[in-house]
Amino acid sequence: MELANTTEVLQFLLLGLSDEPALQPLIFGVFLSMYLITMLGNLLLILAVSSDPHLHTPMYFFLANLSFVDICFVSTTVPKMLLNIQTHSKVITFEGCILQIGLYVLFAVLDIFLLTVMAYDRFVAICHPLHYPVIMNPRLCGQLVLVCWIISILNSLLESLMVLRLSFCTDWEIPRFFCELNQILQLACSDTFINTVVMYSIAVLLGAGPFAGTLYSYSKIVSSIRRMSSVQGKYKAFSTCASHLSVVSLFYCTVLGVYLSSALPHSARSSAVASVMYTVVTPMLNPFIYSLRNKDIKRALESVLS
Repeated sequence: MELANTTEVLQFLLLGLSDEPALQPLIFGVFLSMYLITMLGNLLLILAVSSDPHLHTPMYFFLANLSFVDICFVSTTVPKMLLNIQTHSKVITFEGCILQIGLYVLFAVLDIFLLTVMAYDRFVAICHPLHYPVIMNPRLCGQLVLVCWIISILNSLLESLMVLRLSFCTDWEIPRFFCELNQILQLACSDTFINTVVMYSIAVLLGAGPFAGTLYSYSKIVSSIRRMSSVQGKYKAFSTCASHLSVVSLFYCTVLGVYLSSALPHSARSSAVASVMYTVVTPMLNPFIYSLRNKDIKRALESVLS
């Protein structure tokens, strides 16, 4: 089907979180504050890791990469929402929507992969401490991050190109504050069977697969900690992965909450509010989760700020 006739002047309407004009200044202020906190927190974390030689380890290398991805992730959706509120517009062009979908998918999958790599790092550190410096060498760490980027980029290109084969008719309203792939498929007036199959296949492969790997790593970590005889050793081992476990739980629970709420009838608004959790709140909380209970991060941040 030719796309020129259907997408040449096509634009979508992002309905956002509320239609009430009185609430728009409040929503703008809240999201602007969360965006600035997210940017500042993750930038400080990256600066702390890069400036302190004691933090030049695999764990903090992956953490700095996660902070960079979180900055890009939140920057994909929130600035456009703030611009639309400021200009009293809900419009996003077809090209802008495709670009937003591609970037959103890219950084969401990167988040999942990096959390999985960090779980593997903690698995090696706790279950094979003597071999940790040899296994998690700088070359392997760089290769792991590179593979994460390559797979995420290829997946993003595939998902974006699959949308280009669709045609759209008259219903262009998206009940979100950003372009989400699943919502776009529901607006298409052409056959979306192939797109749906590809989307869910990728979700199982790139979502459930890394999640299973994370669960396996932590099952081995728990088993290894239980075999330790020293209480102090158990506490130290658990504290090294407590922050990462908190971030993983927050990320997967919010994602699961979004898709469960979207499956319920008449829940477009509640699902849109739930999507705020993993697109905005989770990236904002990550630097706080990693820094509040980490003495090394605190020391590096104090050094940077002073």
